Amino acid sequence: VQLQASGGGLVQAGGSLRLSCAASGRTFRSYAMGWFRQAPGKEREFVAAINHGGTITDYADSVKGRFTISRDNAKNTVYLQMNSLKPEDTAVYYCAGDSRFGLVAPGDYDYWGQGTLVTVSS
Repeated sequence: VQLQASGGGLVQAGGSLRLSCAASGRTFRSYAMGWFRQAPGKEREFVAAINHGGTITDYADSVKGRFTISRDNAKNTVYLQMNSLKPEDTAVYYCAGDSRFGLVAPGDYDYWGQGTLVTVSS
């Protein structure tokens, strides 16, 4: 599966952004999806994940209550709604896919999209 992330940009602290990740192919529902981020000089870290049917989600503690992951299997797209953004959320955000749900390590995911940059100004 090929993944294409979009929706990044510059936003003030407290603002919102919605990231999208469009997948190619007809097997999108075969993959659990995740979002990761990587800030300058830091390792890539888990943000959120959603299972194949969109019924189970998982979040990093740092984004719980502020970010929401969702998916539309009819549109082959996964979303990350980000609210109450903080300067520390500034990073390149990546979407990833794998046949297994519950993965939080970047190395466990088989498929990756290109990143989209989110910059939160204070």
